[in-house]
Amino acid sequence: MDADVITAKTSLLQRSKQQPLAALGIVLLALFLVCALFAPWLAPYDPAQLNLASRLMGPSAAHWFGTDELGRDILSRTIFGARISMIVAVSVVGLSLAVGLVAGCLAGFYGGITDTILNIYVTNAFMSLPGILLAIAFVAFMGPGLANVILALAISGWVGYARLVRGQVMAVKEREFVEAARALGASDLRLLWRHILPNIVQPLIVQGAIGMAGAVLAEATLSFLGLGVPPPAASWGSMLNDARSHLFDSPHLVFFPAVAVMLCVLSFNFIGDALRDYLDPRTKMETGL
Repeated sequence: MDADVITAKTSLLQRSKQQPLAALGIVLLALFLVCALFAPWLAPYDPAQLNLASRLMGPSAAHWFGTDELGRDILSRTIFGARISMIVAVSVVGLSLAVGLVAGCLAGFYGGITDTILNIYVTNAFMSLPGILLAIAFVAFMGPGLANVILALAISGWVGYARLVRGQVMAVKEREFVEAARALGASDLRLLWRHILPNIVQPLIVQGAIGMAGAVLAEATLSFLGLGVPPPAASWGSMLNDARSHLFDSPHLVFFPAVAVMLCVLSFNFIGDALRDYLDPRTKMETGL
């Protein structure tokens, strides 16, 4: 058992050295997850607490990231903003993947009129509109709120997953093991669930990791436009929106939430690239992973 643990640790260290960006992405993502899960205990102040006597203070021992125009602690708001971003990232990708998985499986497995309706008409209709504009229109109609932001981003994001699933299903369903299972009398549901889905999960994992980065950035964009989570909830995008008028006299208001968005997006992108390299057999042979 000790030898197995030592071998696992050695293998992990080797992979970390071969892919330092992946290791950095995992560390950053772990940091944001800790902030999201334990925000009430990590934040030194209430993120919505007003203190006009301490407004626009620079970074100091009392307020590491300074305070905003209402005297609220920026560090506390940045920590709580991680919770909003993580919830949106996981929820949007989960919902988009669920819808895209169903639509893509139906279109790719059955083909014919089903494929024509779902792939030609429905997905093309959604792809004809820019995703962020569709999300803005939905939130503007339904009103700001976390649930509406998640639904808006999922509505505009499921198409990419559907196209990916459709292509993968069309390729796998012609394989010999699927034909053998069909010849043995396996139902369509069993073919999809037991034989096709396990063989297309790898690209979905990679796409999901990269999709989380896009969801974080899209949520920040909607919040920046005033269409995200309503105040006093802390969101990185709304913090950037509030800091616009103090860009030159108090740049720390912009710096810290902008860095948080950048690092969070980078962490998902680094992990997505690492997963793509790790799950690709050709890349594994070239790099020796």
